[in-house]
Amino acid sequence: MTDAFIAFIRCEEELLLLRRSKSDSDSPFLWDGVYGIGDTEEDVLNRVSECTGIPLEDLDYIRDAPALGIDLGGRLTDIRPVLVVSATKEVIPAGRYVESTWVDPGHVQNHNCVFADLDMEGAEKLFREMYGSVSSYLFIVKTGIGAEKRVADEMQARLLGSGSLSVLKDEIFGVLHPPTMRGYVMVESSALHHVEKLIGRSGGRDPKARRGLNQTPLKNAKTVLPGEAPLKDILPFLEPKAVTSGIEVGCVVEIVTGAFKGEKARVTSVAESKEEVSMELYEQPIPMTLKMRGDHVRVIERVE
Repeated sequence: MTDAFIAFIRCEEELLLLRRSKSDSDSPFLWDGVYGIGDTEEDVLNRVSECTGIPLEDLDYIRDAPALGIDLGGRLTDIRPVLVVSATKEVIPAGRYVESTWVDPGHVQNHNCVFADLDMEGAEKLFREMYGSVSSYLFIVKTGIGAEKRVADEMQARLLGSGSLSVLKDEIFGVLHPPTMRGYVMVESSALHHVEKLIGRSGGRDPKARRGLNQTPLKNAKTVLPGEAPLKDILPFLEPKAVTSGIEVGCVVEIVTGAFKGEKARVTSVAESKEEVSMELYEQPIPMTLKMRGDHVRVIERVE
């Protein structure tokens, strides 16, 4: 087991970034996890506590991943990524670190992190790739409107089938189509290139990058949006909502199912506990009051 490691500290949905001092001998003033030397869980947790001020009893060692060989100033160093979960966000930077911030994993790309100053292709992505190897990101696949479920189902079929793409099932952790998001499918994965390979579009939008690759594009899966998606932008779509959410007294709705399908009505009351709305048909010769589930109508005119 390698001696060097970078510990990534998570608390709830956020990742801790620590900034090295301007006088640091390696990667001065760049953002980091907790860099240290040690080959046991105890070594890692002690180092994290020393650099962050987080008590050991609030830290849990979750997992690690194979070390990555990185050329640091002419010497090849194997650095092992480690995931640690903290029960608190109270941090006091110490040692080589002078500043701290908790960020959405999707926003790490907006910070200048360690390894970004190395003279090598893709150096700016190394830190994020190491984090992905012990955790995951959300990526957004753009699809044809109305084809979201078919695309999500085909992704699952490719992962569960006997073809070559089944090897990705250890790197793709979830596929989800939130009903309120038209034209997009969410994929949880350790890295962008795994999602591109799953939909048969490795190399992104550049045709030259895809030239010579043997892949079958997934119909209606157009591309993977660049970068990792911030969790705070996606989580609201994943939280279950009452079917009456967004329906208010006075709204004009259209009935979308049943004998009165296509009729318009004005909402007179909303019973959130029953997920039911009462409404009055106003285009009928004789006014009529109905009660229906909130998902049996759609709002076409909102209250001012």
